[in-house]
This record gives sequence, C-alpha cells and structure tokens, in this order.
Amino acid sequence: MKTKGALIWEFNQPWSIEEIQIGDPVKDEVKIQMEASGMCHSDHHLVTGGIPMAGFPVLGGHEGAGIVTEVGAGVEGLEPGDHVVLSFIPSCGTCPSCQAGLRNLCDLGAGLLSGTAVSDGTHRITAKGQNVFPMTLLGTFSPYMVVHKSSVVKIDKAIPFEVACLVGCGVTTGYGSAVRSGNVRPGEDVAVIGVGGVGMGALQGAVNAGARYVFAVDPVEWKRDQALKFGATHVYPDIFAAMAGVAEVTQGLMARKVVVTVGELHGADVDNYVNLTAKGGTCVLTAIGSMLDTNVTLNLAMLTLMQKNLQGAIFGGGNPHYDIPQLLGVYKAGKLNLDDMVTRTYALEDINDGYQDMLDGNNIRGVIRYSDADR
Repeated sequence: MKTKGALIWEFNQPWSIEEIQIGDPVKDEVKIQMEASGMCHSDHHLVTGGIPMAGFPVLGGHEGAGIVTEVGAGVEGLEPGDHVVLSFIPSCGTCPSCQAGLRNLCDLGAGLLSGTAVSDGTHRITAKGQNVFPMTLLGTFSPYMVVHKSSVVKIDKAIPFEVACLVGCGVTTGYGSAVRSGNVRPGEDVAVIGVGGVGMGALQGAVNAGARYVFAVDPVEWKRDQALKFGATHVYPDIFAAMAGVAEVTQGLMARKVVVTVGELHGADVDNYVNLTAKGGTCVLTAIGSMLDTNVTLNLAMLTLMQKNLQGAIFGGGNPHYDIPQLLGVYKAGKLNLDDMVTRTYALEDINDGYQDMLDGNNIRGVIRYSDADR
C-alpha cells in the first residue's frame, strides 16, 4: 500500500515527509493503523549518526500504538480491531536469550538496524524506488506499518493511544531501569540523571518501589519543576551540584542507586555518575552514547575498592510482552502518571518542530497523533 512517512536521506538533515510503499503482511506479520507515536531521543541519534542504520533512507519512529487491521498466516492471539503497542525490540519467547529470561535481549534484536524484515529477510518498504530502513524494524513515523508478530503487544482498549505509545520504549525503559536493572528497594536513595521521557519513567519507578529520597538532575529548570510533581524529593541543575546536595542529605553515603537517562551518554561523564553512587551501590547506564565512542573516564581502583556496580540496561531489563500491559494496568489504576508526560502533540508534518522542542528542553515527551487526514 501507498502511505507516507518521515524519512532521513543522510546525516544531519531534517526529517522529510514523503510517499512510501509498504508491503502486505506475509506469514507471521501484522498490519497496523498507527494512532500515536512518541518522539524519542533515540530517533534523533539516527539524524546525528549516533545510531547508524545499515543504509538510507531511514524511516524513523520506534515508540507507537495503533489498531490491528490485518494479520498474516501463523499469527495467533491478534485479530483486526485489537489495540496494540509496538515493542521496539522484538521478543520471540523461544530463542536462547528469551528462554533464559532475557526477553529484552531477544536474538531477533541482532537485526534491529538492518532494515530487513524478520519474516523473510527482505526490504518491505520503499521510497522513490529505493529500499527503506525502518527504525528497529518498525517505523512508527508513518500512519501504517507491517511488522513481525514478535514486536506486537495487545493492550486494553480503554487506554488512550497517546499514552499507550509511551510504554513502547521510554516509560518501560525508564521504569524498568529503576525497578528491574537497578532493583530499587524500599528505603533506598535514588538519583535520576536527566528527566525527559525515560528519566521521568525511572523517577516514577523509584517512587513506586519505595525509595526514601529521589534526586533528579537536569539542566532545564522547567523539567526540574516537573520532576518534583512526579515525586522527586530534591532537584539539581548539574552533576556537581547533585554530588554536594546528595552528600549533604545522605550524610556522605550518596545514592544507593543511580539511573543515567541523559539524552546522549558521553564516556567522559561516567566517572562522575559512579562518584554519585554509594559504596556497594549500582549505577545503571540507560542512556545511549554514540556507537563510535569507546573512550570512558572511570577510576577503576575506586570501582573495585568501593565495590560498585556499573550496569548497562536496554528496555528496562524486562519482558516487553509482560511489562507493557502491566505498566498500562498501573496507569489505569492511577499509580503511574502517563498523562502529564505527554507535553505536546504534533501532526507528522510538524515532526521537525517537535524534535526542536525536545532539544530545547520544552518537552518531557512529544507525541505524533495521527488523524483521518493522514489515512
């Protein structure tokens, strides 16, 4: 079918809304009418080259929700009319990683940046006669998509699409970084570095896990104010102010858990994050750095002598097919604030304005909302 999508044709160029051609669903695939897509910082990494896809043009978007319109052969448990969230990492449930309980590290994820479909290894999207590489095999910056069933999670139809899309990446990643990868326990002190969409999810995870103090660090004053509304007990404009403040509040013990959710991770900053972490504590690196950045500043002696843990985390360290419906259930019960995380909604044609707002620190999360005019 013909539809439209937000493409980039080379690094450091604006998103371009153009006609694309999407193939019909084959075996194990699902066709979805998209209703909403979150505008995650990871898609901006496509623009800068921090996350290099296998080629151009790239169809952006990996955080979305919509309605199933068609299913291919071999698809069970999904039917037209179902409301779904897209998992930005496919989770098959049968590969060695999934069987080991690491469903966020499903072996199908090896092809996330390849642009070729899980089902048959072909390019299923074209533009101007060229193969298109969809972000994480999804491409939620389009009103329609055809994806493998392992990336599709059925949800409660009562959940608004503009908040449902957030758990396709940001909220699940942040929340899980605190409660799963970070294993925040009742009474522990937690620091969250960067309070955008992922960070605000981590903050709420720490609060719901029973953290005593939750320290939020962000250079944008408005975001610090919002963090207080979401449950932070203390806020700081930078890591150095946080070190002094956290030391004072904790009598020098520092934060038992530190979750790093900045927009872009730099190796030169890692030691500062670890210094904010208590003896025997855990520093969770959820933020993504450039794949070309291999230089890290870290005092290895102190890492050993203070017995600290430096933990990487992808998708919150959990099971997307379980965590996505669970978190939406927590939202429905009034114990997870997703409504206030959606700062603004945009039409697809306004995507560049949305990303400028993100870079300017004006949004916790901007969301593209599709309408009948997009069909």
